[in-house]
Amino acid sequence: MHLFVDNLINVDFSYLDHKRGLVGETWLASAALDGALDEQGMVCDFGIVKKTLRNWLDSELDHRLLVPLQSAHLELQRSGDTLALTWQLEDGEQITVSGPEQAFALVDVEEISEQSVAAWCVGQLDSAFPSHVAKLQLRFDCEAIDDAYYHYSHGLKKHDGNCQRIAHGHRSRIQIFIDGRRSPDWESRWAQRWQDIYLGTREDLVSPEGLASAEHKAQKQVEFAYQARQGAFTLGLPASRCELVQCDTTVEQLAVYIADTIANTIAAEQEKGRIVRVRAYEGLGKGAEVSVSR
Repeated sequence: MHLFVDNLINVDFSYLDHKRGLVGETWLASAALDGALDEQGMVCDFGIVKKTLRNWLDSELDHRLLVPLQSAHLELQRSGDTLALTWQLEDGEQITVSGPEQAFALVDVEEISEQSVAAWCVGQLDSAFPSHVAKLQLRFDCEAIDDAYYHYSHGLKKHDGNCQRIAHGHRSRIQIFIDGRRSPDWESRWAQRWQDIYLGTREDLVSPEGLASAEHKAQKQVEFAYQARQGAFTLGLPASRCELVQCDTTVEQLAVYIADTIANTIAAEQEKGRIVRVRAYEGLGKGAEVSVSR
């Protein structure tokens, strides 16, 4: 008998890629179980399936940095419950990350993909269901987005939950309206601007001190560090793969940042009084909306 649960849960995370670097991602998980019927006439109660898988995926993947342990591009060190890693990029530059072990998912694969992570998860969940369940299948899919979207990573040191982890992210839609009309041009600009980007808060910069947002790309490497409730976090990456903002990188403040940037650009072109409305998503089906005018 084949039991399936579509659109079970979505997970937001980041992962390391040799070419793309630090990639923010959102996947939607679906599951299936094969097995004999129990005394209730079920392969497994849907409530048990949903609770087991949702809890595990939420705990072990969501808001973590996925690290491919078998990759030749990885150097990993452990000190107590703290992990520190160096990731070599295709262009010769590198990414360094450190933090509590709970901020990472150490995936025993060579490369992170929907298929490789799904197979690894199945192995980790091997004993999670009754013995008459013969086979568990897990599938991850990206949301179908016909319009503009971007991948970003960030960390929210003030957050009480897992968003405080310095390297987690999202694959997100962006919708921009100028005077009530959708602007594919502006949406495309931001999708390109934030393609595989790290959004860093300026006050979390380690060095150089006083670095302005417009100046940081002249630097080869930028470093961030902060202390959060879960522990101490650090991140270093090429400046070209980062955008500095003055605010915390909550979706609410990012929506304001995008809207303000567009409105200021339009006003500087002597088109004052235009209303800019930004509908910024954070992953799948959630986000923030704001309107500004200059």
